[in-house]
Parts: sequence; C-alpha cells; structure tokens
Amino acid sequence: MISLNLTVPLAVDFNDAADYFIFITNLLIATSAVLMAGSVVLGIICTKSLRGQNRFIFMLNTSISDTLTGLGGYYIGLFDVQEGYPSKNGTYYIVPSLLGVNILTIMSAQVDRFLAVAYPYTYSRYITRTVAIQLCFFAWFYTYFMLTVQNIVTIDVAKKVSAYGTLSLQAIIIAKVLMNVKLYLIAKYQIAREPPGPERDSKKESLRLIIVVVVCFLALWCPYFYYMIVVQLARSTYMFANTARNPLSLMLRFSSTCTPGLYIWGSPALREAVLKTVWGRVCPPLRKR
Repeated sequence: MISLNLTVPLAVDFNDAADYFIFITNLLIATSAVLMAGSVVLGIICTKSLRGQNRFIFMLNTSISDTLTGLGGYYIGLFDVQEGYPSKNGTYYIVPSLLGVNILTIMSAQVDRFLAVAYPYTYSRYITRTVAIQLCFFAWFYTYFMLTVQNIVTIDVAKKVSAYGTLSLQAIIIAKVLMNVKLYLIAKYQIAREPPGPERDSKKESLRLIIVVVVCFLALWCPYFYYMIVVQLARSTYMFANTARNPLSLMLRFSSTCTPGLYIWGSPALREAVLKTVWGRVCPPLRKR
C-alpha cells in the first residue's frame, strides 16, 4: 500500500461529519470562484466591444483577482493554514492580499461611474481606456509593494505596517459607503431626468450594478475585517484553528464568487458574451439563448 506523506496537513481530520462538511464547503467555494470569475475573464477578453469600455476593464481586473483567489482557496481552504502574525503554513499574505486589489479596483470603478454620469464631457475627454488600465495596474502594484515591504522587514515593523494598512482600509470603507450614497442619489434623480434611450439605460445599468456589487462586497468582507481588528487590538490568539474552519473567512472568499456572479446578472452584454464565448462552447444549446 502506497503511503502519501503531505508536508502540510489537511485542514480537518475527517473524524466526524462536520469535518467532511467543512472540507466540501471550502472545495465548492474555491471551485465556484474559479468557474464564475474565470468565465467573466474569458468573456471580456474574447469580446472586443467589452474590452473597449472602462467599466468592463474594472470588471476584468477584479475577476482576475477573484480567479486567483479561488485557486488560492484550494490551498488555504483545504490545508491547515493560518495567515497572520504568527503564521502557520501561510502564503506570506499573497492570497489574502488579492482582496486589496479588489478593494482598490472597485473604489476606482465607483469613481469612474460617478464621473461618467455626473461629468460626461470631462469623463469622455480625460478618463480614457488607458487611464482605466493604469488604475488597475496601480491596484496590483500598490497592494503587492506594501506586501513586499511587510515580508522583508522584521515582524514588529510588519505589524505596524499592517496596523497602518488597517486604518487605511477603514478610510476606504467610509469612502465606499459615501460614494455609494452619492451614486444612488445620482441614479435616482439625475438619470431620471434624462430622455429615454440606450445611453440612459446603459448609465442606469452600470450605476445599479456597481451599487449592488459594493453593498454585497462590504457585507461579505467587513465581518472578517473587524474580526481581525479585534484580534490585533486584544493581542489574542485566533478563535479558529485554521482558515478552513473560520466561517468569516468563508464569507470573505465567497465574495470571489458573488462579485463576478453579480456582474453577469447585472450586465446583459456580459451575460451574452459569457454564454456565447465560454459556456456556449461547453454546452452548445446555450449559444442560442
């Protein structure tokens, strides 16, 4: 009989039904994120008309991050892993930092939609596709530059950098909420005064989508964020043995399925692209829908 010796043990021991439930749940969350976000990535890349619009550039960026989060979930969700200080079989925060990319990208998308509707002439002149791509690149650069700093300095300094990062995220959360309120008011009053037509429908669709995405993203993400704040302030140990057993972490990683799923639900153009270019090739009858 061949014996398989794993360097990193699995997250559960399979001693009772709860262990099987935890393992299968983490497996399904990781797989659904890869399939859903990966479909959005391929749908946008393979459709020229979508690649030319700023809002889909931001969707593409978050979906790439979500796909990688799903792939990372096969490790941090199935094996005995705990990120933090101290870390246990961690990824040096490489996988959790993908969330930072999404936070910055979605914030940029909110500002993009605000400028597109409130200042259409200025927007069309200055906020080009190149600018959108540069903002997406900045989200990756800033997130992993800060992560590199945390990984090369001492643990004490890394904790301080992490604390400053936590304060910055709190400011971003407040900004997201305020921007969402502003976008809602724009959608309710300004667009309602515009004459009916494709342009009005497009603006209404894009505003509604970004509002819903931000609300769901914050609802799934904030519990884990404040849990980490409590752990850091109290200087206590983690309540859960590993990431796989942490329900707040499950909610966090489920956002990688929820966000691209909302993109598909809220954008008929993206939904059509995904059906025709991705799932239509797997199941041909879907192309006819």
